[in-house]
Amino acid sequence: MRAEGEQQQGGALAGIRVVELGQLIAGPFCGQLLGDMGAEVVKLEQPGAGDPMRHWGQGSTPTWWRVIGRNKYSVAADLRSEAGQQLARELIAQADILVENFRPGTLERWNLGPEQLRAENPGLIIVRVSGYGQTGPYATRAGFGGIAEAMGGWRKIVGFPDRVAARMGISIGDTLAATYGCLGAVAALHHRDRTGQGQVVDAALYESVLQVMEGLIPEWAVAGHKRERTGSKLPRIAPSNVYRCKDGEYLIGANQDSVFARLCEAMGRPELARDPRYATHTARGENQDDLDAIVEEWTLRHSLAEVEDAMIAHAVPAGRMFDAEDMLTDPHFAAREAIVTVDDPVLGPTPMQGVFPKLSATPASIRRPAPREVGQDTSEILARWLGRDGGGAVAGAVAGH
Repeated sequence: MRAEGEQQQGGALAGIRVVELGQLIAGPFCGQLLGDMGAEVVKLEQPGAGDPMRHWGQGSTPTWWRVIGRNKYSVAADLRSEAGQQLARELIAQADILVENFRPGTLERWNLGPEQLRAENPGLIIVRVSGYGQTGPYATRAGFGGIAEAMGGWRKIVGFPDRVAARMGISIGDTLAATYGCLGAVAALHHRDRTGQGQVVDAALYESVLQVMEGLIPEWAVAGHKRERTGSKLPRIAPSNVYRCKDGEYLIGANQDSVFARLCEAMGRPELARDPRYATHTARGENQDDLDAIVEEWTLRHSLAEVEDAMIAHAVPAGRMFDAEDMLTDPHFAAREAIVTVDDPVLGPTPMQGVFPKLSATPASIRRPAPREVGQDTSEILARWLGRDGGGAVAGAVAGH
């Protein structure tokens, strides 16, 4: 709820209040996105340990929490206790959006089901992120992002055909579901502006993965083509691959006719664009392996810098394979503030990904670092949201009485 006279700190969602009950990645990343866009996000954490994300990541001091916990306030509440559930209900009654990613049925067992919450707050939008969704025969199964990636079709087509299926290296199933949950919340806010009514956003991890699987379903259903693992290339799309240079790997995508002609000029082989084996998109697809060998024979004779200069000069879409070290020194990342430095109370000045997407009139921002301690903001939030001192009610909720 928009509190009268509440300080607006900027962003498209300034004045929107969010209660985050989730943990690990899917729920908290949704909360991070909403917070970056200006919402005030209050995260309810289990007293003591807090969100397990506080302990995830590489290095002597885990860093992942410093990203996913930014722009959030931490309130300690034992949701398994009556006092903790009552505190949650009171805060949710003042909120615009609730985000949770527990197994379906958990909120209901805690007396925090949507019907109960929306009876007190009809405009409440509840984002429910789960492995399989709130309905269907698999709804109550435990579900993690990797399982959703497998069910949604992602894992089966990632990797090389002669090896076991690979993972992407990040928790893409969780973050996709969180992003769709955020999208649903923003759409629901628009609906509420017109009708005054909130609703439930049901974001299943496996369906979030399914949404980005391009033509996988109709290709099989209509054309009888089943996508399989193909390594670093797309079948019959050439040249579009990772090619070795003297000092590293380089990605080139020149499968469109005019772009391929420019690549041929860059390689000093303009005749290839007129060769019947490579002159058309279909022909290049049929001779993909031979064409890839020709391109790599050229790249292997040059350094990454030399290949990149040639690609830029001939307007061929191409690029280096970036790691974190590359990103931190790249001028384009710096110019767009794709990476920003946050003055973090735990780690000191800490580079991390900036806010995204970029809105021209109501830019998102990082207004506060991730909470250092579990429950550090309990008294402040209860005073501002509920108009009272934390006092005994907080102690009861934390202690589990």
